[in-house]
Amino acid sequence: MGLRARRALWPWLLVVPGLAWLVVFFAIPALNQFYVSLQEGSIERGYLLTWNWGIYSTVVGDYDEQFARSIGYAATATLAALIICFPLAYFIAFKAGRWKGLLLFLVIAPFFTSYLVRTVAWQTILSDDLVVVDAFKAVGLLGDDGRLLATRTAVIAGITYNFLPFMALPLYVSLERIDRRLIEAATDLYASRVDAFRRVTLPLAMPGVLAGSLLTFIPAVGDFINAQLLGTSRQSMIGNVIQSKFLVIVDYPAAAALSFVMMGALLAIVLVYVRVLGRRGLEVAR
Repeated sequence: MGLRARRALWPWLLVVPGLAWLVVFFAIPALNQFYVSLQEGSIERGYLLTWNWGIYSTVVGDYDEQFARSIGYAATATLAALIICFPLAYFIAFKAGRWKGLLLFLVIAPFFTSYLVRTVAWQTILSDDLVVVDAFKAVGLLGDDGRLLATRTAVIAGITYNFLPFMALPLYVSLERIDRRLIEAATDLYASRVDAFRRVTLPLAMPGVLAGSLLTFIPAVGDFINAQLLGTSRQSMIGNVIQSKFLVIVDYPAAAALSFVMMGALLAIVLVYVRVLGRRGLEVAR
C-alpha cells in the first residue's frame, strides 16, 4: 500500500472505534427493542413475533397525554435554562476575568453529586414546612394553603436545575470564541450596545444556543426521576410510563414501542428546530 493510500485510509481508521461503540451499544440494542415491540405475549407464556404493527397506534392513543406533557415540560425547562444560562455564560466569557475558572467549576460542581441525590435535595427544599414555600406565600405567589412540592412547577424546576450545565457550557464556549474586535467594530460604526448584541453577539452565539437546547431538551423529554420524586401521577411523563411498563407491568412490547415513538417524535422535533433556528440565525445576522 502506497503512502498516499495509507494517508487516505488513516482518517477512516480513526472513525472505527466510535462506529464500533455505536453499533454495539446503540444500533444492536435498538434493533433488538424494535424486534421486541412487534411481539405479543406475556412474561409467563413468553413472547412471539407476530409483526404487531398496531401496537404503535395503540400506545400513541393510550398515552398521548403523557407524550404532550413530556414535550411541554422539557420545552419549558429548556427555555428556562436558556434564560438563566445566557446571562451567566455571557458574564463568565466577557466579564469574569481571572475568576473564570472558578465560576466554570461552580457551574459543573453539581455533576460531582448523583442525579438522584440532587433531585431528592430539591424534594427537601420544596417541602411544605421549609422557608421556600413560606417565602412564596409572603410575597403572594402562593396562597395560604398552597404548596410547591408535588406540582408541575416543582417538576419543571427540578428538570431545569438538573440540566443547567448542559445549557451553560455550550453557551460559554460559543461566547468565548467570539472575536471582541467584531463587537468593537460594530460600536465604532455607531451601533448601540443593543444593536451590537443583536447583530453580532447573538448570531455568533447561535451554535451554543442550538447545542445547549438540544443537550437539555432531548434528555429532559425522557426524564422520569423528577416527575416521580417531585410530582404526582398527574405530572407523570412518558419516561415514567416506559419505566413502569418495563419494570413493573412487564409489558415489554408496549414499552419498546413507546420508546421508539418517543425517539421518532424527538427526531422530528429536533430536525424542525435545527432548520428553524439555523434560518433565524441567518435572519438575525442580516
